[in-house]
Amino acid sequence: MMKRICVFCGSSSGDQSLYRETAFRLGEAIGERGFSLVYGGANVGLMGAVAEGTLSKGGQVIGVLPNFLQKKEIAHTSLTELLLVESMHERKSKMNELSDGVIALPGGFGTMEELFEVLTWSQLGLLEKPIALLNLNGFYEPLLLLLDQMVKSGFLKQENKEMLLVANSISHVLDQMLAYSPKHVTKWIEPTQI
Repeated sequence: MMKRICVFCGSSSGDQSLYRETAFRLGEAIGERGFSLVYGGANVGLMGAVAEGTLSKGGQVIGVLPNFLQKKEIAHTSLTELLLVESMHERKSKMNELSDGVIALPGGFGTMEELFEVLTWSQLGLLEKPIALLNLNGFYEPLLLLLDQMVKSGFLKQENKEMLLVANSISHVLDQMLAYSPKHVTKWIEPTQI
């Protein structure tokens, strides 16, 4: 049962108002549907917008922030709970531990790194939670083409690629996550490939 949704997204707002507006609306939808938000704990960019959206609907928001970023004064001070950790690795582990599903909004290196880590954990059978992209304005189309190329080139199984849910709207992404049933791929490397 999904109670807490982790959102990975940029600490910047991007070059289109659509990104920030949608992050806020995603936060609102999380709060309206009775979920809690788990995210990186900052008050800037899309991160701040998704937190504000959830809080505006009375939802609980748990931020996870490394100490060194708090010292740069980007910590959101109005959260339900702000957990301070020592490293980026601890941040990712704690966000994973606290959440029942993941949504990636647009972002940069940090968002990609967080997304691919949970996808890898899922591929290895360490996670069985829904992981989704909210593909705003085609932002993730180049990444989806890359994933197709990974499958075509024999580096990724189609079944593993399909673990990643993709949606163009907030309602669709949340509905897909609620309907998610994990697929079990027994081997990701065939003995003949070793």
